Order: sequence, then C-alpha cells, then structure tokens
Amino acid sequence: MKFSEAVEHVEALRMQRPIARNIADVVRREEAIHIGFTGTRRYVDQERINALSWLIVNLRLPGASIFHHGDCVGMDEIAHGLAVGTLYSIDIHPPEDSSQRAFCHTSMPARRAKPYLKRNRDIVDASDILVAVPADPRKEELRSGTWSTVRYARKRGVPVVLA
Repeated sequence: MKFSEAVEHVEALRMQRPIARNIADVVRREEAIHIGFTGTRRYVDQERINALSWLIVNLRLPGASIFHHGDCVGMDEIAHGLAVGTLYSIDIHPPEDSSQRAFCHTSMPARRAKPYLKRNRDIVDASDILVAVPADPRKEELRSGTWSTVRYARKRGVPVVLA
C-alpha cells in the first residue's frame, strides 16, 4: 500500500460510524488506547514503512497509549522502534518458538510466551484497533499468521487498518 493510500484508508475509516464510534468511546473512557500490531516477518518497502509510521503517529492519543506486538523479526521489530519513538508504552506478547523472536526491549515486562496463534489472539483481545502489515495487503493468504490475526480481529469487531 502506498503512503497516500494509507492516508486515504485512515480517513475513510474515520468516516465509518462504527469504527469512529469505537475509537471515540475509547477517548471518552479516558483510558489508554491499545493499538495491536501484526506484520510479516519479511521486510517491506520504504513507502509502506512510511505509511506504518504515519499510522502509528496518528493513532496515538494524548495521554496513555499502549502498543501491543508479537516480538518477531521483521515488521514487529520495525513497528516496535516506531512506537518507542512515538512514546507508546510497549506490551510484548512473545512467541514460544524463540527462533524468530526479535527480543525487543521495553520497560514493561514481556507477557508469558505462547504459541503463535494463541499469542496473536491475545494481541487482538487486548486491542482497541489492529494495525496490520501483511506481505501483500491486496492478497489475503490462508496460511499466514498476519492474515489469521486480521480475520480474528474482524470476527471480534476490532477495527483493522492495513498498511
């Protein structure tokens, strides 16, 4: 997704009443907003990283904002760095299989390690909105952890933004 498409996508999301109401409810609660993240282990082009950066900056609300991710190499690492630079508190949901783990650092203790799919569902369950960076945002894949997480979020009614 190009940067301009990401901007248009977020603007379109803001116009949809259910999603706007969901985010507005979070703001009214005067609680932290929880942003979930899922992404490919492959690195994406700079334009998509710029779109992700824009999303992370623009989804952060004044006050407490918590960024949840799965601590894997690839886009989790990049999103972690962007969220830290934007002053989010980071909540890491590590995988049991440490072979693909990024071991990102945060001031909050990491949660207990879990199998990939369970950990991904925990991220969604803890989130008010999910940002996803699949390998190909235009082609949903059945055997993809990122797309499985997106499908679960949609099923649960958690707004999803693809970058």
